Amino acid sequence: MNVPERIDLDSRAHTLTLHWPDARVQCVSYAALRRACPCAACRRIHIAGSFVQAAEDITVVDIHSMAYGVQLSFSDGHAQGIFPWPFLEALEAVAA
Repeated sequence: MNVPERIDLDSRAHTLTLHWPDARVQCVSYAALRRACPCAACRRIHIAGSFVQAAEDITVVDIHSMAYGVQLSFSDGHAQGIFPWPFLEALEAVAA
C-alpha cells in the first residue's frame, strides 16, 4: 500500500497536499474531499443519484491518522468519513 510521507493542510488555499514516496505531490481541494467523502451516509447520497453539497470555502478542521488512511473533520461538522490511502491517491488533483 502506498502511504504518503507527509500531509499538509493549507487553510489559505483550502487544499490538502499529499507528498507520495515517488516524489509526486498531489493537492486536493477541501470541497472536493468533502464531496467525495466515502462514509456510508455520503455513499447513500451518491447511490441515490444526488451529490454531496460542499461550499467552496469549507475547511478541514482536524485530521486523525489511521493505519490505512485519515479521518477528516470538516467545518460543516461532518467527520464520519475515513479516507483510505488508495482512495485519496485516486482522487483527481487540483491544478496548482
